[in-house]
Amino acid sequence: MGNIVLDPHSEAIIEEYRTNLQSFQDASASLTDKVRGALSSAGILVASIESRVKEESSLRGKLELKGSKYNTLSDITDIVGLRVITFYIDDVDKVASMVERLFNVDWENSVDKRKVHEIDSFGYMSLHYVCAIPDSTYRFEIQIRTVLQHAWANMSHDTGYKSGVEIPKRYMREMSRLAGMLELVDDEFSRIRTELSDYRRSVKALVASGNLEEVPLDGDSYKSYLELKPFVQLNRKIAAVNQAEIHEVSLMPYLAIFKALGFKTLGDLNNLVKEYTEGAYQIACYQIGVTDLDIISSSIGPQNLCIAYILKMGGGRAGIKMMFDALNGKSPGNEVIADLLIEQSKDLPFMNQ
Repeated sequence: MGNIVLDPHSEAIIEEYRTNLQSFQDASASLTDKVRGALSSAGILVASIESRVKEESSLRGKLELKGSKYNTLSDITDIVGLRVITFYIDDVDKVASMVERLFNVDWENSVDKRKVHEIDSFGYMSLHYVCAIPDSTYRFEIQIRTVLQHAWANMSHDTGYKSGVEIPKRYMREMSRLAGMLELVDDEFSRIRTELSDYRRSVKALVASGNLEEVPLDGDSYKSYLELKPFVQLNRKIAAVNQAEIHEVSLMPYLAIFKALGFKTLGDLNNLVKEYTEGAYQIACYQIGVTDLDIISSSIGPQNLCIAYILKMGGGRAGIKMMFDALNGKSPGNEVIADLLIEQSKDLPFMNQ
């Protein structure tokens, strides 16, 4: 488009663009930072934030087609453009609300294209705002769409769908069907997220109420259970043997161990703590009682609870090796540890109760 010849009025607009190009580039960067900061403060995770300043060649093409429509460069709203791409469709409205608070929205020129596409020609389109650039007479455009909407927009553009290019009806039908599937997937992702949030809230409520028998053992419920600090009392008792300091580590790796041992609910896990704390303590005393160890890991409690349970339930060498293989990776050394623990524990009081 570099050789497009424009009338004097349009050339004046081009000159105004050149004069203000650096300001537009600065605005693009600052607007992006402002949106990114607001999203972070609001706790809204998005896939990406894109920004661009319209190229002169693109502006020339626009003026060639519609130059008489614009009195000045200020009448062109897309010199600076931003796009926020969300993971979920319900986050589009959250981002929109944030944009409305951040900027002065030109409602007359803003369009929610989600509400205007024809029912029989699904146009996977975005929420589209025109806003004032702060401290400027110019405006910018910001699009808000989901990842799938963005994928559809790019794909339909590349294939010529909805672009005025005539393509065979067979492909039009297939594209429409695919668009409908994408719309359904978008809705389903949001539905699943909403239901997961509801589930997590219900789990927290059940854990807080103490109804642990009703709570299935899974990643979310286990995290909530750990908030009750179920192993702290045992760890402190073990630490007191040597007046040791407790080093806090993640206890999430033990979720897989507990599930492998057959625990189904948080009630099962709570019963493990109640019934095997003494055995776990006895094992720890044997392990560290004759040492000068002054720092222990917070994992010693759940680890020794599992060991006590495995030994008492007859899991023996294979069971203990399984646990250490899962925690530390498979190694011949885990067999040695298993044999040592069996030998050390066989005469402990809890094994004979």
